[in-house]
Amino acid sequence: MADDEMEDEKEYRWESGYEKTWEAIKEDDQGMLEASVADIILKAKRKRQLDRKQGSRLGMMRHMYLILDCSESMTNQDLKPTRFLCSIKLLEDFIEEFFYQNPISQLGVIITRNKRAEKITDLTGNPKKPIKDLQALQQTSFTGEPSLQNSLELALKTLKMLPSHASREVLVIMGSLTTCDPGDIGETIQTLKADGIRCSVIGLAAELNVCKILAVNTGGEHGVVLDDKHFKEKLTAHIDPPPAATRLDAALVKMGFPHHALQASTTELSVAVCMCHADQPNENGRYTNPGYLCPQCFSKHCELPVECRSCGLTLVSAPHLARSYHYLFPIQQFQEVENRQMQTNCYACQKRFTDVDKKVYNCGKCKKIFCVDCEIFIHESLHTCPGCATNTDLTMQQISNNKPT
Repeated sequence: MADDEMEDEKEYRWESGYEKTWEAIKEDDQGMLEASVADIILKAKRKRQLDRKQGSRLGMMRHMYLILDCSESMTNQDLKPTRFLCSIKLLEDFIEEFFYQNPISQLGVIITRNKRAEKITDLTGNPKKPIKDLQALQQTSFTGEPSLQNSLELALKTLKMLPSHASREVLVIMGSLTTCDPGDIGETIQTLKADGIRCSVIGLAAELNVCKILAVNTGGEHGVVLDDKHFKEKLTAHIDPPPAATRLDAALVKMGFPHHALQASTTELSVAVCMCHADQPNENGRYTNPGYLCPQCFSKHCELPVECRSCGLTLVSAPHLARSYHYLFPIQQFQEVENRQMQTNCYACQKRFTDVDKKVYNCGKCKKIFCVDCEIFIHESLHTCPGCATNTDLTMQQISNNKPT
């Protein structure tokens, strides 16, 4: 199985010819390097967008488990101060950004050490819980070897019970060069593949064949970090959801839009015990918090989004749903055209085009021209074309096209 999957793999870096990368920088007619450097920066900024399939439809709801290696190998100091502390710091930023870009998704954390796997955070829609649990791991001991199979089986027990319309993913942070498994991990990989669970691996030491096979068979990504900056780039690549499966039929998802407890008609509901702190008080030592009431069972919860602990209804707010909407209907890629002074300024930032701006970008709907910085900002952060948004006719047409039938 492994030979068939690896036969078209690219050669290693040290097997390729010697590259004179400095020859890519050339002087212009005036002896300046500015145009060449700007072209290199342009290609680097566009690389991530070109790798993604144009017009691919992404999933709104994601369920991801982070599997973190907590074995003895994580005390290695090749990543400063240690592999584990570097991972914790970067994962905190990753979780914050993950929930900001995917507000109606859920994330859980599993650690593996001493040949066992332990779930420290169940799937949750609140970033505070997994971050707090990760920070508490700094006081733990790092012993033994990890068990990749036990970790995957633990994540599989929960993910296979979730509905198929949601994206189910596993992201493994692997620092060890070995894994101690109780059975045949190949069977576990085939089960993950059959259930449609996407597994990706970020290696902190070297590439492991079993991790490569896991990623290839389940449609995930595999990579090995070079340093902490490269580590952060690898994590950032998993913030945007993967393309949604086209074979899945449309499904209706029941959600609730709760109102604030202070707006409750009765005093008893507004001062009810919060379901999030039913077992223990909050930071202020109080059991009653301001919160949101489930419209189905009237249970109170501190923050949104969350799954109601009483009736299981997914509770979200309208802004959360609106921020996830662009994944269903992604903005089309702009057309790259030559800068022939067809428009002297960028429509978004009003930057004046110069001879350095050899390429500009044209929206196919509103025909407005944008610079490269605005084009990247529109597609990665704003998710709305300013030209189309200011055109009333185009906006109404888009709304009517996106209405469910």
